[in-house]
Amino acid sequence: MDIEEYFHSPAFDALFGMEKWPILESRLEFCAGKMLGILEEFKVSATFFVLGWVAERFPEIIKEIHEKGHEIACHGYSHRFVYRMTPAEFRWEVGRTLEMLEGLVGESVQGYRAPAFTVTEDSLWALDILAEMGFKYDASIYPIYRLRYGIPNCDRFIHRISVGDYHLVEIPASTIAILGKNWPVAGGGYFRLYPYSFTHRAIRKINEEGHPAVVYIHPWELDPNQPRFKPDPKNRFTHYFGLRTAEDKLRRLLRDFSFGPIRDFLPAFHDEA
Repeated sequence: MDIEEYFHSPAFDALFGMEKWPILESRLEFCAGKMLGILEEFKVSATFFVLGWVAERFPEIIKEIHEKGHEIACHGYSHRFVYRMTPAEFRWEVGRTLEMLEGLVGESVQGYRAPAFTVTEDSLWALDILAEMGFKYDASIYPIYRLRYGIPNCDRFIHRISVGDYHLVEIPASTIAILGKNWPVAGGGYFRLYPYSFTHRAIRKINEEGHPAVVYIHPWELDPNQPRFKPDPKNRFTHYFGLRTAEDKLRRLLRDFSFGPIRDFLPAFHDEA
């Protein structure tokens, strides 16, 4: 779960910058409450990648997420793409958010996910910084190619990587291999776009290959009544398509499969020689 507001979506980057965020209508309390209620209904614990900008304004929500048994992880501070930052800016943003989150939940934060999966070939330096800062895992790489993100030759499944004198576990977003090419499944816009039957078959295929699937969703994707803006047609489609069916798909997913937070999968990888 990526904890951010609907207006943090890259679809709106050209419409308003960070300076306008405080004056936009917040839907975070409603959306986070809906998401927590659904997870509680199905008795599922999840990992919540929290944006520092959100934690700063809604600390009680972050505490509630933690108190309900979910894992708190870091999503950076401002939702800037990693490759648009310098290493110094990245370190500052992550450090600021890390300090904030650990202060709220009273325990170490183990994981990081980049906004919009923007650890790419051009920003692999970010992994060195994460390892130096003590993170145990990164979940920022999509093993596909898109204009904005992706490393298509990355291992499709959870794996351990060496980063200088450190080690990280990489948690790639899920794909299925068809005709020699990786296709994204089970998350965000792909989750909303595909029929549920396709997503179900894709996750089953990943499981049959002997691996867990990584499923992700944003709270705003469960909110079809969020304020409407008019970005360019492509971004309008990717942001708004499927909002009215996302909740039903999520409920079916939680009914049909077993889930757990990322932290539960780490010990086997960190115990490797």
